[in-house]
Amino acid sequence: MPPRATFGVTPAEAASALGSFINARRRLELRGEAHGVTVYDDFAHHPTAILATLAALRGKVGGTARIIAVLEPRSNTMKMGLCKDDLAPSLGRADEVFLLQPPHIPWQVSEVADACVQPAHWSGDVDTLADMVVKTAQPGDHILVMSNGGFGGIHQKTAG
Repeated sequence: MPPRATFGVTPAEAASALGSFINARRRLELRGEAHGVTVYDDFAHHPTAILATLAALRGKVGGTARIIAVLEPRSNTMKMGLCKDDLAPSLGRADEVFLLQPPHIPWQVSEVADACVQPAHWSGDVDTLADMVVKTAQPGDHILVMSNGGFGGIHQKTAG
């Protein structure tokens, strides 16, 4: 049975509805572009979401574009370190990784950085981390900021 008969929607109505669809916020949301560098925001807050988000961005920008992943382990699960061993593999589609070391968590993001196959850096200070990202980014790069919080305003700091 054709979908329109099942749901009572014509193809034209479906196309119109899709044309006005507004995606969820903080899901690969474009936050800005400066000096040829594009900055995206995503709520990715566990390894499975990080992997899926990086796969989606890689599909969007192509295989040769550089993706810089910037991660704040902010959720309670991440802070406790329950999935820390899965972080480096989940970041595998990024070309370079930057990690924030939050205060008062019982594990070190440097362990994740050491386990990454690509260049990976970390800092305990958002401003320092943002400076590191800005100095690394080149025209044509795509910065993907992942956190379930505001990440100390790093989006604005990296978007110029």
